[in-house]
Amino acid sequence: MREALFIKKNRDRWLRNQHMPSSDADEMASDFTQLVDDLAYAKTFYPTSKVTTYVNKQASSIYLDIYRNRKEESSRLWRFWKYDLPLTIHKHHRTVLFSFILFVIFGAIGFFVAKHDPEMSAAVLGPDYISKTNENIEAGNPFGIYESGNPILSWLNLMIHNIRVSFIMFVSGIFAGVPSIYLLSQNGIMVGVFDQIFAAKGFGLQFFLVVFIHGTLELTAIIIAGAAGMILGKSYLFPGTVTRIEAFKQGAKDGVKIMIGLLPVFALAAFFEGFITRLYNDLSVFTSAITVLSAVFVVWYFIIYPIRLGKKMAAASNEEDV
Repeated sequence: MREALFIKKNRDRWLRNQHMPSSDADEMASDFTQLVDDLAYAKTFYPTSKVTTYVNKQASSIYLDIYRNRKEESSRLWRFWKYDLPLTIHKHHRTVLFSFILFVIFGAIGFFVAKHDPEMSAAVLGPDYISKTNENIEAGNPFGIYESGNPILSWLNLMIHNIRVSFIMFVSGIFAGVPSIYLLSQNGIMVGVFDQIFAAKGFGLQFFLVVFIHGTLELTAIIIAGAAGMILGKSYLFPGTVTRIEAFKQGAKDGVKIMIGLLPVFALAAFFEGFITRLYNDLSVFTSAITVLSAVFVVWYFIIYPIRLGKKMAAASNEEDV
């Protein structure tokens, strides 16, 4: 094999090992074994080449990491939130964007269909829910639905429900991503229909001011969970230059990373819905601040920061003389 082909074949894996080293012991050992094989091959056919020096240096680095004293769990968690999750989001930013666009399109469809066919609202959300909401609107408290129930029980029930739905959305992506797209579209339609109920009564603006106290985080997490399901599905359908099974393993690994990262987002969104949203009448300034801070967090952590981090990693890769 020519040296240029040898480098091209292994370059992505080498750069991933260098800039995104695994914290899992088994994966680290597997990476080290592959590097030793690469090093043996390079020493045999390109003994004086720079690539041999590079691979040797990287293998030595992983060797030291394997036998070095392990860092505390807190530092590994910090690395996950600071690097692993944002870089995974950036890696699949097109899929996340597609998921967002799909959600918005079906949300708009739900809104406009419900506008011209009022019966659709009851079909989508249930007649009891519609009846209760209309009663609250007539009573002058349109979003009173959020003031009912025990806050703690509401928080726990909502958190468990949303996490369950999101994991179904992710796991079902194994079927070519079609169920994930369906569930994402279904959620988009529900939000559109829900919005139309209030917009038809003149509470369109209030809908966003109240529902997005918790909805900013909740809907963001649902959209990204849908993207995780599509990542799982397309990894097998479009393996690229690797085998289908290897592509599927990588897609599953990336999807699991994303889902783990969404757990605290769902938990916080449910907490806001259970405890904070019900305060919209009494502490509107506070609830509005929560909405703004949530939006800033979403834009920064899931859009701006991954892009900046991705550019930084790309610049570092370009500086490598391989």
